[in-house]
Amino acid sequence: MISITVTALVFGVIFLAELPDKTALAGLVLGTRYRASYVFAGVAAAFLLHVVLAVAAGSALTLLPQRLVHALTGVLFLGGAATLLLKKHEDDEAIRPPADQSFWKVAGTGFMLILVAEFGDLTQIMTANLAARYDDPISVAVGAVLGLWAVAGLGIVGGKALMRRVPLKLITRIAALLMLALGVWSLYEAVAG
Repeated sequence: MISITVTALVFGVIFLAELPDKTALAGLVLGTRYRASYVFAGVAAAFLLHVVLAVAAGSALTLLPQRLVHALTGVLFLGGAATLLLKKHEDDEAIRPPADQSFWKVAGTGFMLILVAEFGDLTQIMTANLAARYDDPISVAVGAVLGLWAVAGLGIVGGKALMRRVPLKLITRIAALLMLALGVWSLYEAVAG
């Protein structure tokens, strides 16, 4: 059974945390050079793999005592909030285009770019934390995948327009505040529970 509340919360946290990430900008660059559907297929597959790995790691944490899990996830959420607030935004790096525009070349480029760039990234760590926090791997996975796919789609199709209307700094601060609130709540539960 999927929890709409957990799915929506995870979607919001992951969506906001991923928006200012350089992989969203990389998707934008690929999307301006190649067929958007090909780029999205590769990027979406890589994000799905990352979420499966993160949820598996987070689900393993649920085997620990509940107070310890709340304390651990609280500290990690606070660390994620600090990372977002202190992170300097780099210009996106040059992406070497594939020699041809075939589906497999373009999708493969998008897949490899995200697979490497996102491994151990903040959103992957946050997904693992959320899986440990809520002990609802399916709802967390659905929310995280949809959040990452939404950012990828925005980045590929309309990232430039979004970034012109909503300052990246504002998006980063909202994501950091959400993580800060989740961190404080988790630590409260660890102490009070």
